Order: sequence, then C-alpha cells, then structure tokens
Amino acid sequence: MTGWQHIAGADDLNLNLILRAEKLIAPYIVQTPVLNSPCLDHAVGGASSGTQLWFKCENLQKTGAFKFRGACHALLHLTESQRQAGVYTVSSGNHGAALAHAGQILGVSVHVAVPNNAPGVKKQNIARFGAHITEIEPGMAAREAQIKHWQEASTMQFIPPYDHPLIIAGQATAALELIKEQPELDGILAPLGGGGLLSGTAMVAHSQGIPVWGVEPELAADGASSLKLGTIQAAMPPRSICDGLLTSLGSHTFPVVQDYVNDILLVSDTDVIRAMKVLWQSLKVIVEPSSAVVYAAVCKYPELFQGKRLGLILSGGNVDLERVPWTGE
Repeated sequence: MTGWQHIAGADDLNLNLILRAEKLIAPYIVQTPVLNSPCLDHAVGGASSGTQLWFKCENLQKTGAFKFRGACHALLHLTESQRQAGVYTVSSGNHGAALAHAGQILGVSVHVAVPNNAPGVKKQNIARFGAHITEIEPGMAAREAQIKHWQEASTMQFIPPYDHPLIIAGQATAALELIKEQPELDGILAPLGGGGLLSGTAMVAHSQGIPVWGVEPELAADGASSLKLGTIQAAMPPRSICDGLLTSLGSHTFPVVQDYVNDILLVSDTDVIRAMKVLWQSLKVIVEPSSAVVYAAVCKYPELFQGKRLGLILSGGNVDLERVPWTGE
C-alpha cells in the first residue's frame, strides 16, 4: 500500500520499539489468555507424541481481534494536531473496529472505508464505536483509490492496517505475551494477510531463537508467492472465506517475513472450516476463519510439528453467527 505518510515521525522497526509498545498500550488492551486442550494435542500428535498446542486467544482482545493492539499504539503516537484532525483507514473489518474503539477511548474521530462484501458483524463492530463508514468495492485498487481521495480532500491522518512500524510493533506484543507465558516453545504459527501480525511475531520470536511459520489460504497465496519469487506479489481476487487475509504484503512487513519466517504454509478453505469447527467445539472459543488457519496448518502438515510445543495465535473471533460456514446456509 503506497502513498501514506508516517503517523508521527520516523520510527524504526526494532525490538526496542516493540518493548516500548508493550508498556505504552498496557493500560488499554486485554492481556489475553493462552489456552491448551489435551484433546487437541492428542488429535494432532497422538496421545504419546508430546505435541502441545498453546493458543494465544486474541479473539478475546478488545473488539475481538489482535488489531486493537496496533491501532491503539498508533493513535497514542499522534500529535495533538493530528488527533484533532482525525484519522482514516481501509479495513475488511477488524482493523476498522479496532481503530474506531481506540479513537473512541482517546478522543479521535475515525473514518473507515470497508469493502461492501465484508461480513455484517464486522461492519456492525465498526459502527458500534462511532466510526464514520464508507463502503467501497472489494480489492486493493478500490482501497488505494479511497486512500488517495481522502489524502487529497482532507487533513486527516492515514492509519494503515498493517504496513507501518507502529502498527507492527503493537501487533508484536501478542507474541511477546505468549512467549513470556510459554517460554519453551519450539515454534509459533500466525496467520498471514498483510503481514503486520506475522512480521511482529517473527521479530519477537527470532530474538528468542524460536522459529515461526506463517499460514495463508490457498485462494490468497500471494504471500507464499512473494517469498518464493523475492518480490511482493499482488493480492489475489477476494474469493477465500478468510476475509481478513486478502491483502498483499507491504514494504515494511515483507522484508521481516523474508528474514525471519521459516515458511508460509497454505491451507484450503475446506481445511479452515474444519479447523474452525473443531476449535469451537474443543477449545470452547469462537474464532473466525482467518484465525483458524493456524490450527488447520498443524493438522495439514503434522510431519513438521510432531512432538513440538507450538504457539498458535488465534487472531480474531468476529463471526456472523447467521452465516456459520459449516451450516451450509
């Protein structure tokens, strides 16, 4: 995503920025639980394998997703004049809701452009916190056009969904909490859309010598292609059920993924629906499709993870309960 200005000054993306972010956002966020289910351990590794899955439940974060961390961190760095001017963003739902709620708490007006095919529950989440909503066509071209329009027509500040050091640093605090609670992990899996969560996770995990895998849908495999080809590939047409993972990598997130992520694993939408249902039933928490990809990957690639202690970041839980995918409705 191009054309945006720094939120406030030039902030280098590094571990110190992440550690500062943890302290800065602590009064505002939920330190989400890390859950384990022996039945899920046994399901992926067998009763005697020693496989353990530790789920970082960002679906229980404020506004139902990890995005609140980065949005809150970004707004806390605004100058007073930027706060008064307000902010805008583009989002399939979770970043928009997070920014809206953070803006409500900090007294900042928020405008959000939302694809017209975004789940109703996510649009409702944005509206609930008082944001001004503009519906746009799906896809990156429409997002870029709306950003350009707002840049030319207003003094509001753009808060990108993922591709900014302050956003990445905020998202990274989820992995920081996970590792503090479970320091003996053999690996971490995180979903990949634009790469804010994955790149932040990878930076934190790398500092502790923990390998990281990204996971994305087969129908939105631009991240895997980017890693293979060495350049950022355009987002694929928005066909996957994982609506939160349909964006391309950014200029800040891609180099981190290149340097610190072991591999990008692909899962089908069928894999995701199956994993989502199992998590609802066994872990007793609601997760959205974009969040379920990490468990789907552990199930699909058992040879990679046999006998390991794995951290899985459940990125969000905003689901339209009138359209649960396995009901066939």
